[in-house]
Amino acid sequence: MTPMHADAMGSRSDELPSSNADAHHPLVYVLHSSSMYGTERMALATAKGLAGKFNTIFVGPRGPAMWEAERLGFPTHYFQTTKALVQVIRLLLRQYPSLTFASTLPRYSILCKALNVVYRRNINHIYVMHGSCDEERDFGRIRFLNSFDIRIVAVSDYVKRKLIEHGSRPDRIEVVPNFLLPEQIAAMGRRGPFSSGVHSALCVSRIEEPKRFDVLLDAIARHLELGDSPIDVAGGGERLEHFSRRARMTAPNVKFLGFVEDLPRRYAQSDLLIHPCPTEAFGLVVIEAMAAGIPVLVADEGGPATLVDDGVTGFKFRSNDPDDLARRLIELRNSDPDLLNRVTANAAKALEKNLSAAASLERYRQVFAPSP
Repeated sequence: MTPMHADAMGSRSDELPSSNADAHHPLVYVLHSSSMYGTERMALATAKGLAGKFNTIFVGPRGPAMWEAERLGFPTHYFQTTKALVQVIRLLLRQYPSLTFASTLPRYSILCKALNVVYRRNINHIYVMHGSCDEERDFGRIRFLNSFDIRIVAVSDYVKRKLIEHGSRPDRIEVVPNFLLPEQIAAMGRRGPFSSGVHSALCVSRIEEPKRFDVLLDAIARHLELGDSPIDVAGGGERLEHFSRRARMTAPNVKFLGFVEDLPRRYAQSDLLIHPCPTEAFGLVVIEAMAAGIPVLVADEGGPATLVDDGVTGFKFRSNDPDDLARRLIELRNSDPDLLNRVTANAAKALEKNLSAAASLERYRQVFAPSP
């Protein structure tokens, strides 16, 4: 399919064909990043799932997520600076008398609000909060939206609770859980049944300080019996070199791979997903692992903890505690394979029952609908 896009100063983007969508009220989805982490993957999945209801226009920096939006046939506009974003928003406000403006940064929503003082369009303003690691930065600043008519989509009850604790208005927050589209589940590589315990593990995450890879490395360094279990860490980030260097010195069985493109295969070839971050908003990788048939071991705080019933649909360890993480890893090495097979089967059922794509997409449809 031919890409459809325009730069900030370019011409009008072509419209995404859709027989049922209202072409006069598009969904403008503004991404602050074009990496293919959970925020960007969920934005793309949401747009695909709502293709019959909305014409979605993606706005964002150049990079993999925007290129994928083009590949899928969505109109795109690029920006690299605030000035360029202003130009894009002005172009869209001139073109459409009514639209839904969904952004992944609060300041983008406020910027659109300010520009609409001139254009006076009918805009449904939505801030979609997917990620969180630093509480005051990621939750505390959101209370400033209380002064504006901007609703917040929180991806978990954990995020909603944290937003309220930091001063956001409860009546402005709508919880819409992350999900996997049926075709994503179908395309996911799947691990076969266990015949022994856990021998290898995988982590998938941005490599940043709040993700608590120090806890994982401390667990391995303190408990030498874990040193022969390979653990691959997939993902890039500002602390990649730091943790790679530390792993080489104290936990050589932990390999930091950087960004990888073959995650479905890696899920299917692993025995366990480890998610050490206690402040994650949701943890899309957790439900991806569940879909791939591998058990998950998560911190007992944060969004991923709400997805896991310990010993039933996955496993938990005490947050920020390397020794407790090591204890659970040792247990899982020696685990009865019947338990692991039962847990993965339960996780697949829970994924289908509690995190249905159809249910979340219907909630998004209602949230994104034109304002009266």
